[in-house]
Amino acid sequence: MSLDFPAFALSEEHHALRESVRALADNKIAPRAAEVDRTAEFPWDVYDALVKADLQAVHIPEAYGGAGADAIATAIVIEEVARACAASSLIPAVNKLGTMPLMLAASEDLKQRYLPPVARGEAMFCYALSEPEAGSDAAAMKTRAVRDGDSYVLNGTKRWITNAGVAKFYTVMAVTDPSGGAGGISAFVLEKDDAGFTFGAPEHKLGIKGSPTRELYFDNCVIPADRIIGEEGSGFRTALATLDHTRITIAAQALGIAQGALDYALSYVKERQQFGKAVAEFQGVQFMLADMAMKLEAARQLTYAAAAKSERAMAGQPDSDLTFFSSACKCLASDAAMEITTDAVQLLGGYGYVNDYPVERMMRDAKITQIYEGTNQIQRVVMARQLLKG
Repeated sequence: MSLDFPAFALSEEHHALRESVRALADNKIAPRAAEVDRTAEFPWDVYDALVKADLQAVHIPEAYGGAGADAIATAIVIEEVARACAASSLIPAVNKLGTMPLMLAASEDLKQRYLPPVARGEAMFCYALSEPEAGSDAAAMKTRAVRDGDSYVLNGTKRWITNAGVAKFYTVMAVTDPSGGAGGISAFVLEKDDAGFTFGAPEHKLGIKGSPTRELYFDNCVIPADRIIGEEGSGFRTALATLDHTRITIAAQALGIAQGALDYALSYVKERQQFGKAVAEFQGVQFMLADMAMKLEAARQLTYAAAAKSERAMAGQPDSDLTFFSSACKCLASDAAMEITTDAVQLLGGYGYVNDYPVERMMRDAKITQIYEGTNQIQRVVMARQLLKG
């Protein structure tokens, strides 16, 4: 495979978008972040603010009532919201995750039915792939969908579903042909009030507490057959293709968390006095700051490069390197976010360890970026496979 770095450049519109999202995040989202973390309640006021600014699902094409933002613009939105509140950044991120299977593989009728409400802010979308015994090994899922005339009947359980319960629509992967392995998995759209579809209690988590994570239960859940996404047996391919595009949004979230931590740490060490001078004047501290910023900017450049490849692929110009780049940026950015937020806590000393200051929250939030949408161990497996193909 070719690892030539793709050319991309942020446009004036991208820079203007960053400024507008940052202003919204500073004014409406950051002041709520600590309370959202403390109460573990979904921030409906933040959702409303994002909807009012048309930022809750900027990736949806104009043909379906959306803003039609490109992949880099979508990453910038998620990054800037995550800089203020990681849990809130999952609103645009998971809307993209949930709707991407439709954009890649659904019939025009299904797109027209489900994308416009998300674009208008009337509904959110979730993505349901993982199960209690099928996490990294997603193809081992057990949830079944059995055709019954003009319907499918679903039975099974999904676990670790982000924004479950607050979302109205769900992309659900289920086995339609048990003898087909990964080729026997299909994708469907479920609606929150479908009979036989219920939710588990919210998980009590280390971070991103304002974004509910719950199990989904299907107990003879009957849905119309026309809610299948693509053909029977194409669901797992759609799931993997989706992740090629959406791992980039997790990288963007990690960038935002890391940037928020670095910004706070920079401000703190310039003000904090020890041994008669600002902490920022000590060379050891300066080296830490330099390493934090270097790792962050390297991850940002790789993430935007991956987003450029994603955009070309969505425009009908497939890029054989997209899988590598999306895994690489997710892995690099999330590892960097964990290191940078941990160093930010260290730079604040004892103050970094208490929740009067935001960096401990950012450190807790950063951890999940190394885990969801494929653990970083799985990302390295994916990257190695891509390399060995060449």
